[in-house]
Amino acid sequence: MGVLTLENASFKVGDTLTITGVPKPNAANFNVNICLSEKDIALHVDARFNHCDDIRKVVFTSHHGGTWGKSNYGQSFPFEEGKEFKISIEFKSAEFLVILPDDSVFPFPNRLGAELYPVIIVDGHVRITSFKIK
Repeated sequence: MGVLTLENASFKVGDTLTITGVPKPNAANFNVNICLSEKDIALHVDARFNHCDDIRKVVFTSHHGGTWGKSNYGQSFPFEEGKEFKISIEFKSAEFLVILPDDSVFPFPNRLGAELYPVIIVDGHVRITSFKIK
């Protein structure tokens, strides 16, 4: 598993984060986290191939004060091992709009309420090929 941690990333309201990568062979999962710190996660997007009793599910949640928030599940699983994907996350103040590789859009509330998130973490069985905040 690899971890990509960007501190002082300055992901702010109005920005779009775009990540391109390739899930590794026999991947269990990988996730993208928009954070105030490593423990305060406003958005946790977890692509689960076979992880935590979930098979081919995308899970959206948050983590604050040592507790995971309510998990929401996407309707599709547009990821394949070894096949390049692109995820975009638009930051709209009150919510994040997560655009998955099949162009499905999943809105997720900004539960921590900040207007700027300085830490972005990508973790799991994935090789990141491009990372851009615009």
